[in-house]
Amino acid sequence: MSKENATIPETPMVPTLTAAEKKRTIGIHVKPGETIEQATADLVVRGTARNASTILQFSECEYSDLSLMDMARSLRVQGEAVNAGDLSAAERLLNAQAASLNAIFNELARRAALNMGEYLHATETYMRLALKAQAQCRATIETLAEMKAPRAVAFVKQANIANGPQQVNNAEGSFPDSTRAGAEKSENRLNELLESERCEPRVDLPSSESSLQSR
Repeated sequence: MSKENATIPETPMVPTLTAAEKKRTIGIHVKPGETIEQATADLVVRGTARNASTILQFSECEYSDLSLMDMARSLRVQGEAVNAGDLSAAERLLNAQAASLNAIFNELARRAALNMGEYLHATETYMRLALKAQAQCRATIETLAEMKAPRAVAFVKQANIANGPQQVNNAEGSFPDSTRAGAEKSENRLNELLESERCEPRVDLPSSESSLQSR
């Protein structure tokens, strides 16, 4: 075959990305027999890429050099550790958040004190926000304590105990057939006794005084 008729295989064109675009680009692993659309959908559903993008958007002012690929890899590694039962990263995160919330509480309380006595509306606003931060700090510490020492779960059978009047509504079919049959038999016996009392003729016996007078 001559050189003129030889075909040169085409190489795929790789787009040239700028430094800023590379920071916002993430690679997608396509499994055998899977389309790029399916791989992209799986990536979105797992939430790693979307949450990595959210973290970058809120951290861009302080950490502008972070890349989406590195952030997604870090989230994936932490997720695998949680799946393996290692919650040390989550515990460190909660501890750091509790410290941040405490700092927010102190700053808002300081601003409330500066406005006290002169700007009551601003004082009330800052104090309300400070107490919200304090409540969130307390909830974070409680969550951390629950992770370190989980509460024991006890399964106790329910017992109907009441000090006063108690009403129990039992639906049909709640009792076994033997119990229901015994109750119906007792009720029928009681009805028969009442019916016999109504049907018997009444005899008035003379009193002792009237009998003595007749004598």
